[in-house]
Amino acid sequence: MLRKIYDAALVDSPAYENLRTLTTRFPGRLAGTPAYHGAEAWAEDVLKQLGCDRTELQQTLVPHWERGATESVRLVRPGGASAALSAVALGGSVPTPAGGLTAPVVELHSLEELTTADVKGKIVFFNGAMNPRYITPGLAYGESGRQRNQGPAAAAKHGAVGVLVRSLTHRLDDVPHTGATTYLPDVPRIPAAALSTVAADALSAALKAEHSLQVAMQIHSSWHDDWPAANVIGELRGSESPEKVILVGGHLDCWDIAPGAHDDGAGVVQSIDVLRILKAVGYTPKHTVRCVLFANEENGLRGATKYAEVAGEKKEVHLLALETDGGGYAARGFNIGNAAGDAHLKAARFKPLFEPYGVFIFQAGRGGADVGPLMAKGNTVAGLIPEAQRYFDIHHTREDSIDKVNPRELELGAAAMAALVYLVDQHGL
Repeated sequence: MLRKIYDAALVDSPAYENLRTLTTRFPGRLAGTPAYHGAEAWAEDVLKQLGCDRTELQQTLVPHWERGATESVRLVRPGGASAALSAVALGGSVPTPAGGLTAPVVELHSLEELTTADVKGKIVFFNGAMNPRYITPGLAYGESGRQRNQGPAAAAKHGAVGVLVRSLTHRLDDVPHTGATTYLPDVPRIPAAALSTVAADALSAALKAEHSLQVAMQIHSSWHDDWPAANVIGELRGSESPEKVILVGGHLDCWDIAPGAHDDGAGVVQSIDVLRILKAVGYTPKHTVRCVLFANEENGLRGATKYAEVAGEKKEVHLLALETDGGGYAARGFNIGNAAGDAHLKAARFKPLFEPYGVFIFQAGRGGADVGPLMAKGNTVAGLIPEAQRYFDIHHTREDSIDKVNPRELELGAAAMAALVYLVDQHGL
């Protein structure tokens, strides 16, 4: 059966062309935007055309943040000369004051340095690079990501007026990476932007040569009332225990500057293709297999929260909730988690079946952001582990386009997911 599943994934798969449509017609599909709503309708139509037994747009409300006009960050030298630094506002950033913000800069490499540095009235430049010693780049991303997620709020607590953050990537280039930042109640909200790694190195070098340099920032963002958006759901109803669910999913939204091919267009089309593959091999699942394309993963997790709430109200049992949100690179395994902490050990008995297809990792984990609320309610979750070394080269950037996705790698990921779904449907965990 696994051979049949892989054949169905690798021969005449529509996944790559589906990805082309999604990223070409609906780039910048931040939840609640017209691009997102277009993607909702498209995805539901694809699931209907696939022959799902049921489809649904599960409505919720999502944050409504707009970037506005192109931001500007410039290095200002004594005498007034200035030089542009490649930058993008962080997702959720407040705007600069009318006319922009110009202030001295202090360079830090961690949030902890705020306790000893004088940052009052200054722009804090967090220049902590992703640690190259981690073999898994996601560990470095999580560690350095604190300066983006928490840095602006933490700096504001100490009197800073703005924040610049080194982009979260090992790559040295002039492409800035956006991503969400989180403000705190009762703490001033200050404007924040990410610098490309080239711009960060240039600013660092300039500050070492002249400590009195200033930076001029212009961010034109705005916050509005919440907007509606929906999780897109399609399912194949189980023949024996339809009340028990095996979920496959990714998030339909992406950042406003990105086509969103790897993050997470790949996960969207792979999740859809799992259902297609099972139908193509003539398999009738015993339990309901449900594809969920979540809203608002990038800036709020409202879709994941809504889905888990409704599942709880319906008292649905999820045998497995499998997420794919690590890019469309070649599949290497799964992280698997449950309350008892032994789900990955149970799944490891399938390892010999997967090894011929290059899938060999069965490790403990928490699935991913969108299935996190389900794990908190006692369900078993999993996340596809693709080859990870290139993912953060393009993550949250304008470079996250379909030409960076290899069709066979994309298809192999869908096959690995479909194979795990089949095995769990037949044998449980």
